[in-house]
Amino acid sequence: MTTTVLKEPVRENTPGAARGPRRTGRSHRTALPYLLLLPALVFELLVHLVPMVIGTLMSFRSITRFTLRDWSNAPWTGLRNYRVAVDVDAPAGEALLRSFAVTIGFTVLSVALCWALGTAAAVFMQDTFRGRGLLRALFLVPYALPVYAAVITWVFMFQHDNGLVNHVLHDQLHLTDKPSFWLIGDNSFYALLTVSVWKGWPFAFLIVMAGLQNIPRELYEAAALDGAGMWQQVRRITLPSLRPVNQVLVLVLFLWTFNDFNTPYVLFGKAAPEAADLISVHIYQTTFLTWDFGTGSAMSVLLLLFLLAVTGGYLLFTSRGRRTGNG
Repeated sequence: MTTTVLKEPVRENTPGAARGPRRTGRSHRTALPYLLLLPALVFELLVHLVPMVIGTLMSFRSITRFTLRDWSNAPWTGLRNYRVAVDVDAPAGEALLRSFAVTIGFTVLSVALCWALGTAAAVFMQDTFRGRGLLRALFLVPYALPVYAAVITWVFMFQHDNGLVNHVLHDQLHLTDKPSFWLIGDNSFYALLTVSVWKGWPFAFLIVMAGLQNIPRELYEAAALDGAGMWQQVRRITLPSLRPVNQVLVLVLFLWTFNDFNTPYVLFGKAAPEAADLISVHIYQTTFLTWDFGTGSAMSVLLLLFLLAVTGGYLLFTSRGRRTGNG
């Protein structure tokens, strides 16, 4: 009688057999983030990069209202539109330079005031008191309002005859000899700056307030025991701890303010006063009011290059500062 012995199959302990399924799962996990980012990348290409490429191509052609429909066959001008934009001796270049100077001054003042007001309010809100939650909500109202609704309210407030601003400054406080024109002339710059700061400082307040939550309270308690006052605590603890937050905040405020088109457009209309002629509105007027799409596109490309250079230089400067501080 023959006895058959069944042997268990020998499992090959080869590296390839053991790592095959595990490697497949790992590859799926590696590819998943890229698949999730794919829709955002597609929309980024459609919404931003494609118009940028088309605008750059338009800047090398002479495009008017007659050639706009078939702009790809418009006459090729090379760098002529750029030369017109940067020629400060010509009317177009002189107007662009003046608008650029106004935008620089407006941006610096607006960003500085937004940051100062937002930081002061955030530091003040760190202490617990009755009504703090309601006050925080009220501070965020200008940031939550739609731009058109907020700015159009200021248009009525800046009216010469029956505006609230002239009523308070002239009729009640008697700070001016006569009611002022806020939407024309030199005062238009201060009107635009007021609306920009009122609309932008709550964002700085929100970001700084979030950054303050990461600072340990023990640092303030130890500083208070050592005899440090409030200003010394802000100078030695708060501001150094908020440096990474402030670096991002200042950059975002700069880009938003420098490119702001909605605020001056709603406040002044299509033709902004010379004192408040921001470069975004100036490019719009050059492009859509005079129908010079080639020169307007060249101005837009120059603005893009300027913002890229400023952003790159700022990031390089701040990264070097962080490495120096860590070293």
